[in-house]
Amino acid sequence: MAKGVAFLLLLSVVLLGSAAPVDFTLPGQHPHPESVAHEVHRQAKRASFLKVNISLTRRRFLAGEDGCLTGNPIDDCWRCDPNWEKDRQRLADCGVGFGQYALGGKGGRFYVVTDSSDGDAVNPKQGTLRHAVIQTEPLWIIFSGNMLIRLSQELIFNSYKTLDGRGANVHIIGGGCITLQYVTDVIIHNVHVHHCYQSGETVVRSSPTHYGWRTRSDGDGISVFGARNIWIDHCSLWNCKDGLIDVIMGSTAITVSNCHFSHHNEVMLLGHSDGYLPDSGMQVTIAFNKFGKGLTQRMPRCRRGYIHVVNNDFTMWEMYAIGGSGNPTINSQGNRYIAPFDANAKEVTKRLDTGEEEWREWNWRSEGDIMINGAYFVSSGQEVEQKYEKAYSVDPKSAAYIDQLTLNSGVLRSRGHTLVGRWAAAGGAGANFDANSGVSDDDYEEDEDSGVAAVVVTRRRSESAFVLVLAVLLFLF
Repeated sequence: MAKGVAFLLLLSVVLLGSAAPVDFTLPGQHPHPESVAHEVHRQAKRASFLKVNISLTRRRFLAGEDGCLTGNPIDDCWRCDPNWEKDRQRLADCGVGFGQYALGGKGGRFYVVTDSSDGDAVNPKQGTLRHAVIQTEPLWIIFSGNMLIRLSQELIFNSYKTLDGRGANVHIIGGGCITLQYVTDVIIHNVHVHHCYQSGETVVRSSPTHYGWRTRSDGDGISVFGARNIWIDHCSLWNCKDGLIDVIMGSTAITVSNCHFSHHNEVMLLGHSDGYLPDSGMQVTIAFNKFGKGLTQRMPRCRRGYIHVVNNDFTMWEMYAIGGSGNPTINSQGNRYIAPFDANAKEVTKRLDTGEEEWREWNWRSEGDIMINGAYFVSSGQEVEQKYEKAYSVDPKSAAYIDQLTLNSGVLRSRGHTLVGRWAAAGGAGANFDANSGVSDDDYEEDEDSGVAAVVVTRRRSESAFVLVLAVLLFLF
């Protein structure tokens, strides 16, 4: 009997320990002999990509469920502090990539949104989100509780604002959605943006002292127009009229990180047009995002500029993942590309409206990416490191860790004490919306398809299997 109990305990450890195996296999390295001399000063910078980062131990990765020590540099920067809500503005120091210098409302006062209404786009009420974002001073904007904000018109931001949804469940929908036009230093963090539609042909206020006529908007989730130093992090976006995120008209110094995209056609546009020369200097970082269910194309679609696509998870697009025209430089590093089952859509890349004699000179490369289910990346241009200097913005991790790096993509949900912030609703950050909002936390669970949910499901299944095996063994012994 003692031997049977010992065997039972050993079997339970094995079963539970193998419920969610972690793949520590490294992809092949990609040396470039022609650029050895140039690599000398970049060696330290790229060490974590070309070999296993020793600090990313199994213990750290298994700690990822509570958002601490995951290897994701943004999350590890602030989520390891159990009292993060006492120093919310620390988030501004945690950015990576080209948009890492976005200050947002750092140093400014806190503005608590207490009113979810948006009835007047010219004279917004104090306590509403619209009243907060148009102010001229730096503001760190937070929410008194869970909110569904139905916009009447575009939500036009002023500079030096942080939209911080931590500790609450905030959904932004409606007319025009978020517009960042000719502004600087904006951080948008931890909000849902979806079901945005065209609006305009009316007057909208953009500052306490100015309002003006707005033409018809495109219906983007977040529109970045002639702006710089912008950081969009841990947002969940889906199902808008036009793009989920558009970055156009000379915008630069942009980072889109830790976001979850799903159920949309044209996901992300970077660059106004092939002939718009100011976009030639555009620099955008796309990092640690999950491109999930129901996406068709443009993840992103690039025109001109320098684009660093690093450590993202791409899942079964319908047409292609990354596309472009107008000779953009695209540096794809440490991503996982899972192709769809359609044999005609296995290619990750797509050059649009351009013949091969022209695009073969464009600098597009895939380095350390994992290709699954027949996915393939068509590289072009020169593999000389100098060609990618302007499209290099953050140290890539090995793509073998992609599940962990993107585990918490999208809006962060309350799990235990992790996201119960200072201004959380009375029922906690995970409490349902109030009855008048017409929306509950569970309404969009399928759309978000988060990695956290997948882990929970896997754990529940493994626990059920363990109980079954336990019952059989008890019967036998």
